Amino acid sequence: MNRHDTTITDRATYDRALEHFRTRRIALPTFAELAEPKRIGAARRGQLAGVDPDAADALNLFRVHWYNDAARTGLAEVPAHVVLPEALTGIASPIIVALGDRFPMIHAHKVLPAYACLVSRLVTGRFDPARQRALWPSTGNYCRGGVAISRVVGCHGVAILPAGMSDERFAWLERWVTEPGDIIRTPGTESNVREIYDACAALSKDPVNVILNQFNEFANYLAHYAVTGRAFAHVFESVRARAPSLQLGAFVSASGSAGTLGAGDWLKEHHGAKIVAVEALECPTMLYNGFGEHNIQGIGDKHIPYIHNVTNTDAAVAVSDHATDQLFVLFNDPAGHALLRARGVGDDVIAALPHFGLSSICNIVAAIKTAKTLGLGAQQAIMTVATDGAAMYTSEKPKAVAKHFGGRFDAARAAETFERHLAKASTEDVLVMGPTERDRIFNLGYFTWVEQRGVSLADFEARRDQAFWRGLHGLLPAWDELITAFNRSSGAA
Repeated sequence: MNRHDTTITDRATYDRALEHFRTRRIALPTFAELAEPKRIGAARRGQLAGVDPDAADALNLFRVHWYNDAARTGLAEVPAHVVLPEALTGIASPIIVALGDRFPMIHAHKVLPAYACLVSRLVTGRFDPARQRALWPSTGNYCRGGVAISRVVGCHGVAILPAGMSDERFAWLERWVTEPGDIIRTPGTESNVREIYDACAALSKDPVNVILNQFNEFANYLAHYAVTGRAFAHVFESVRARAPSLQLGAFVSASGSAGTLGAGDWLKEHHGAKIVAVEALECPTMLYNGFGEHNIQGIGDKHIPYIHNVTNTDAAVAVSDHATDQLFVLFNDPAGHALLRARGVGDDVIAALPHFGLSSICNIVAAIKTAKTLGLGAQQAIMTVATDGAAMYTSEKPKAVAKHFGGRFDAARAAETFERHLAKASTEDVLVMGPTERDRIFNLGYFTWVEQRGVSLADFEARRDQAFWRGLHGLLPAWDELITAFNRSSGAA
């Protein structure tokens, strides 16, 4: 964080960006508008009504928020969510799951941080959309969000992701990139973030390439703090309106880039929620300084993201990809649906299951483990998020059936899966964090960011203090002023 975050650092680059947006008549939404979409002008909302939410249309920038309705063409009064009952989870605490697959173009909420990372550079003269390429390192959805944002604003976007990610991710990218070479496949799978960083380091030697690294761009954290955090608070408050004594016990989210965990800072400030970070048991970096491979696509690991506010995190939970793979089959198979109905799960909840991708299921299992560990009851809700839906993992279901169920999923296997991973979810692999645990996890980041990536020790250490994170919040209104001025100067306002 420095003065360059809120000032125009290169006037020539800024002016070229202005001309680029002027000729294309593209307007940029402010963070305040994305946090409260009713602020978007009636004329703009009228234009949006006729735009396909999956089209490469710049007006879809004004849909990069949590309030899209079921058709994704209008506004919902409250962000889409489902409350999971005890019949499904085995715990009395209601688990409130916000649904991320209503976002435009990519059906996942990662398009929000992608927009945040690019717009904060555009309006400060740190990215030339006509001359530079935007490189989006990711383990899946963020690079899709980056490619979508790049395409709609008319710049060259490049996706960098592990070769072992789901077929659906690559099929989407192949439809959206400018040319086949704009998909860079790095070795490995979900856990191989280091290989992504190495590819970025090599590509960044060419000044035409600008790396928008979600793992260390504070715009990612801030977008989730102010936009996602406020939306999730609205969801909780709407649920509490029907149960006035309800409290928000915890916010649970897989780490990934740690951007979504920024929403936890908002929820802790406004509702006192504990913040719980989740990782894969097969790669338990926070819990055990561990390493390994796993299939919970959407949560990269073997490092501590630079934008993870570790010293404000209250617990860490590990979930096995055996649980997420098997529950994905249960949630998307007729035998599983029959079992859930027999257990008393309502059709409305069963209808919501296709909104849960692999990392979404991970969050739900972690929420159950959290409730059991913290002793939360019926008056203490847990908030979590379904970052994307099952449609992004269709090819994973037959793999999981073959791997975990011997090629056949039936009523008996459905019952076994339900008992093992939901009804009898254990409190193992949960770490309630005090100062010592927070410092240990924070210190792990040294090896990635100071030793490998050249961050100064002073900058690294500054993040240990909560005053640093509170100081970041002032960037948002400053960026909104810059966005408003940019729109006015480009003639798109």
